[in-house]
Amino acid sequence: MSSESGYKHTTSLTAAGGSTLTRRRLIGSAAAGLVLLVSRKSVAAAAAASVLAVRVWPAKDYTRITIESREPLVFNHHTVRNPERLVVDLEGLELNSVLQSLPTKITGQDPYIQLIRAGRNRPGVVRLVIELKSEVIPQIFTLKPIGEYGHRLVLDLYPAEPVDPLLALLEKLSPEEAAAGGAAPPAAPEKTEDKPPRRVADAEHKPAPPRPEAPAERPLPRKPGADDEPAVTRLITIAIDPGHGGEDPGAVGAAGSYEKNVTLSVGRRLKARIDAEPNMRAMLTRDADYFVPLQQRVAKARRVQADLFVSIHADAFISPTARGSSVFVLSDKGASSTAARWLAQKENAADLIGGVNLSVKDSHLARTLLDLSQTAAINDSLKVGKAVLGELGGINRLHKGEVEQASFAVLKAPDIPSILIETAFISNPEEEARLNDEAYQDRMAEAILRGLRRYFAKNPPMSKSKLASLN
Repeated sequence: MSSESGYKHTTSLTAAGGSTLTRRRLIGSAAAGLVLLVSRKSVAAAAAASVLAVRVWPAKDYTRITIESREPLVFNHHTVRNPERLVVDLEGLELNSVLQSLPTKITGQDPYIQLIRAGRNRPGVVRLVIELKSEVIPQIFTLKPIGEYGHRLVLDLYPAEPVDPLLALLEKLSPEEAAAGGAAPPAAPEKTEDKPPRRVADAEHKPAPPRPEAPAERPLPRKPGADDEPAVTRLITIAIDPGHGGEDPGAVGAAGSYEKNVTLSVGRRLKARIDAEPNMRAMLTRDADYFVPLQQRVAKARRVQADLFVSIHADAFISPTARGSSVFVLSDKGASSTAARWLAQKENAADLIGGVNLSVKDSHLARTLLDLSQTAAINDSLKVGKAVLGELGGINRLHKGEVEQASFAVLKAPDIPSILIETAFISNPEEEARLNDEAYQDRMAEAILRGLRRYFAKNPPMSKSKLASLN
């Protein structure tokens, strides 16, 4: 009896134990399945958020790092002092060959970054450690897909001491010239460490000697008697704005030419010629391949108290047959044509493509760009636009015979006459080839300078101090 009871008890215990084991095995299997499921989801998420491209855009103003991915990147960051470092953790992805290539994109010429280390911090987290040459103020933000870009994480590294464009100009003058607002000595084209633009010849060479057939280097004739042109009596500052840059390539020609490269090349050549004039100096809103928001282009011109703002572009249209040069100025009454309105909308979208940190607000600049009571500036813009357009007609067919108007954001400085020059249609194969030709770029710069000289000869700028900053 006792043995039976014991047997039954043992059996009962065994059965109970087997039941417990079964439950444990089921729970264990479910847990393993859950872990496997989570693991697969993590792998899928990491694959979905895989990095497609990394780009670095170094410049004196700031250095930009762009990380492009299929899905939005989750990140957090912090700074470390002594030495200066920026640490960025990218969550939900694993280190791949694209991210591993990021450190190789940093050169010794980068003004702010010493080096970058990229590594796996823990499962599903990649850590970037950016060793800095000096203290920076980082702006880190994301951009939604647009154009050919996917999701982008942008790291903008601004110097703690911002670059002052006015001081940079004054440093080129002697103390006596700066105090008197005198002329700066002729300057050679600015050099950068950028690689040569694709399909665009080296833009940093010195201006070619004057050609017999090009009247650009000959002095303008002076009219006798009552029509004698008044002399320019003070230094004239001209802001040259090479359109697009960096993340924003602008229009792309059929042969692969980028508008941003053409505009920078022409802008550099124009600057060299202006700086060689005895009563003019020029500044570039960008002197290398990097992106500058439209509002900052205007702000730079105002910081140096520019007498004129010249934005350079290379037009594109849906039809490859469109051709010719054009000059545009701001309109406060609507566009002068449907094509002008379309072009203004396209150029104003540059901020979306190039990538602007919308969390940064500038109330002063916002008021400036919303101020449309610009009658005087627009009238002066029309005058200089007409003078430049007339000279462009001597080297290229004109798309239209008159200056056009539209609401270009980059022309909305209320106190600076501003023009936008479309040098030619990069979407036209024949004109694309000309835009990539050094001789044509020289002739374009010379024609623009002739137009500027004619305008200022007839409309000398009023006297004003060049040492006061417009803030």
